[in-house]
Amino acid sequence: MTQLSPGSGRVRVGVLVSGRGSNLAALIQAAQHPDYPAEIVLVAANAPGAGGLEIARSAGIGAVAIDHRPFKGDREAHEQAIDAALRAAGVELVALAGYMRIFTPWFVQAWRDRMINIHPSLLPHFPGVDTHARALAAGHDRHGCTVHWVTEGVDAGPVIGQADVPVLDGDTVETLAARVLTAEHRLYPQCVALAARSLRSQRRMDGAGSLPNLRRTPDP
Repeated sequence: MTQLSPGSGRVRVGVLVSGRGSNLAALIQAAQHPDYPAEIVLVAANAPGAGGLEIARSAGIGAVAIDHRPFKGDREAHEQAIDAALRAAGVELVALAGYMRIFTPWFVQAWRDRMINIHPSLLPHFPGVDTHARALAAGHDRHGCTVHWVTEGVDAGPVIGQADVPVLDGDTVETLAARVLTAEHRLYPQCVALAARSLRSQRRMDGAGSLPNLRRTPDP
């Protein structure tokens, strides 16, 4: 990853992962471009074996596992540990990339208007889990992914961007999921860049500004 000075103007991003980190890899690749408005400064996982940690380390990015299990169900205490790591790294924007835990109101408020998530459906359709199976069961002819601001409602925050893909005859959960994942890898870097530019503008405006929005970008 390109290393820039603190004065570069790029927004400092922390990425939270729970698994393999394929969207993280797409973000890292995008951030290597010198004109990209964000730099990934920290990757944190709630599981020590998360593949995203090794992806980050291989790219020279700080990576830390903050295992939720020792906290014995105290979700807020676990989140306080994550929050401390993010703030120690100077993170300005949090991007969730396959992070499989629901946050308490405390963490959502701590990062209000500074945390985004990618979800594998065209919200408001199919919030939550098993989105591909639900899209097939509902007979939808389009499916896709959404990047949104994180609020206290599950997958309910304002939409930043969406990408849609066709549902084909004979699709299975696996084939549809693979098509959506490809769209995710294109959409998420675009939306992180848009959010970063908005935050960078807010720096210049001394905190003023509104949530950014990005039109749906359909995929053939």
